[in-house]
Amino acid sequence: GAYDFAFLNDTVAQQKANNTISIDNVNPYAYQAVYFAGGKGAMFDFPDDTSIQSLVKNYYKSNKVIGAVCHGPAALVNVTLDNGRPLIENKTISGFTNEEELLLISDAKTIFPFLLQDRIVEQGAKFDKGNMYLENVTHDHNLITGQNPWSTWKTAETMIKQLSYDIKPRKKTSEENAVKVLLVYNKKGSEDAKQTITQLINEGRPVSRNFIAQHAMVAMMKGEVSSFVSLLKLVSFIKNFETN
Repeated sequence: GAYDFAFLNDTVAQQKANNTISIDNVNPYAYQAVYFAGGKGAMFDFPDDTSIQSLVKNYYKSNKVIGAVCHGPAALVNVTLDNGRPLIENKTISGFTNEEELLLISDAKTIFPFLLQDRIVEQGAKFDKGNMYLENVTHDHNLITGQNPWSTWKTAETMIKQLSYDIKPRKKTSEENAVKVLLVYNKKGSEDAKQTITQLINEGRPVSRNFIAQHAMVAMMKGEVSSFVSLLKLVSFIKNFETN
């Protein structure tokens, strides 16, 4: 979308992205926060990296902001404090859920070294599980964790607030608006979701039909036929509303 285009065409950002510093050489005192992006590779690259463990421990003890989204919390699961206890013990943490993982990769237990939700619970944390593939962000002191890619926006903005900065006004994406619709649908049903769609579109805020259609397919994969039909009706409702 527009933000991807802006990032890809930002020469300064691209220069930095193409010349990243090895985590071993990062000066942790030069930064106010650390953010661990997700992706399947995080499950292999993050947990046993001693430089990551040292940085996370340092930031936690210094009350610096630590953010992670989707599989990014894999960076936290093997960090031990000076008292020998896991850093995330007794903390509330979000991350990619077992349900989200296994629906897409049925043999994930044999592919990954562990399932993220299981490891977070094993470390003594309270795992905060939200709706499947929808926004869910947990804020526990200086730890800010998001459940999945659709939690990225709020995770980033929560980190900015924790750093005592103001959020720069921006136009929310059509996917974010669709997430809002689906959260209403899951909590209150189709009619309330339609009211939310009507309000958003009347305010000039587009709602992604594709994103809602994807969730219809998820419902079908889970065998939830009635939900599949209801979500497709929401897609049609948006299309008809936009056409008229």
